[in-house]
Amino acid sequence: MSRADKAAAIAELSEKFKSSNAAVLTEYRGLSVAQITELRNTLRGNATYAVVKNTLTQLAAKDAGVTAFDGQLVGPSAIAFVEGDAVEAAKGLRDFAKANPLLVIKGGVLEGKALSAAEITKLADLESREVLLAKLAGAMNASLSNAVSLFAAPLSQTARVVEALRAKVEAEGPVAGAPAEAAEETPAEADAPATDVAEGGDAS
Repeated sequence: MSRADKAAAIAELSEKFKSSNAAVLTEYRGLSVAQITELRNTLRGNATYAVVKNTLTQLAAKDAGVTAFDGQLVGPSAIAFVEGDAVEAAKGLRDFAKANPLLVIKGGVLEGKALSAAEITKLADLESREVLLAKLAGAMNASLSNAVSLFAAPLSQTARVVEALRAKVEAEGPVAGAPAEAAEETPAEADAPATDVAEGGDAS
C-alpha cells in the first residue's frame, strides 16, 4: 500500500471513529467470508462491520482521540462502527458470538467512554431505544389520562352539586328567618313619626 493510500485509509477510519457514537473491536480469526457477511447483515441499520489493519487503525484512533483500543489491536481485527442504536448493535454482536464462538468481542468505546467486553455484554442486556421510548410514551399517556381524570372528576361533581343546590333553593323559595337587606325599609318604619330627644330633657 502506497503512502497516499495509507493516508487515505487512516483519514477514512478516523472519520468513522468521529462520526460513530460507538465502536466495538472484535477478533474474527477463523470466521468464514459467509459468516462475516451474515454478521454484517445482522448489524445493518445500526452498525457497519469493517475488517481493519491494526497499524492503520491505531493511527486513526489516535487521530480521532480514541484510546479505548490501545494495546488491543493484535490479531485479525474488525470493528463495528455504530451509527444507530448501540444497544441493538451490542445485542447483534453478543448473539452472533454465542452462535459463532470464533468471534471474540475485545472491547469498545461509547460516546468517548471505554468499554470492556463484559460491559458490552451488559449493554446488550439493556432494552433498546425503541422499547424505552415506547415505555416512556405509554407512561406519559397513562399520566395524562390520570391527570385528566383527576381534574375532570372534581369539576363534574362540583357542577352537579351546584346545580342541585340551585334547584333546591328555587323549589323552597326564600329561607325562613333570613335577615332583611339593610338597604330596604319596612312599611312601618317608613310611616313612623320622627322622635326628637333634646339633650338633657324629655321629648315635648
